Amino acid sequence: MSRVIHDISQRLRPNIPVWPGDTPFGGKQTWKMAKGSPVNVSRLTLSTHTGAHADAPLHYSEGAPDIASVDLEPYLGECLVVDARLAVDAIEEVDLPNLNGAERVLFRTYDSFPHEAWQAGFTAISADTIRWLALHGVKLVGIDTPSIDPQESKTMDAHKAVLAADIRVLEGLVLDDIEPGRYELIALPLPIVGGDASPVRAVLRDVL
Repeated sequence: MSRVIHDISQRLRPNIPVWPGDTPFGGKQTWKMAKGSPVNVSRLTLSTHTGAHADAPLHYSEGAPDIASVDLEPYLGECLVVDARLAVDAIEEVDLPNLNGAERVLFRTYDSFPHEAWQAGFTAISADTIRWLALHGVKLVGIDTPSIDPQESKTMDAHKAVLAADIRVLEGLVLDDIEPGRYELIALPLPIVGGDASPVRAVLRDVL
């Protein structure tokens, strides 16, 4: 019996919202069958943090591992999806359910994901929550917002907490149609040497 696959990635396209000041997405065909080429080939321009993406420790710590060096195991395996839409400003411990041993936790914060426009006042994750998750064995956290820290943060407290706990991070997921509960997560980053992050094709599969 095949398991249902839920795609929780953003579609990469022109005008996809990106962090203010970051590289906009661009795509252009460089070889065209319509002009006599035997194949179609395109060139892409994008930030490593475009759409659903995995942060590398290098993103928030100079000299830390790049995305090509991280272990892939955290990005593949059973996860718990948590509805955190009632959290105010940041997800706190009080917003968490019983993890029941979950090692990967994904947080939904949007009623409807903002596909067409950037929203600055998104929900973050508090550093205390990250530390609590680490104490309970969590090795990956994911969220549907652009960052686990607030947009205007200069101290990057949540990112520092995941660095200290060696937790991997997924951001920009689309969880609108996902019911809370257990799934299998598959969200592998590209092995970009020197990369501070990588876009991912993130999917969930129903657990048998």
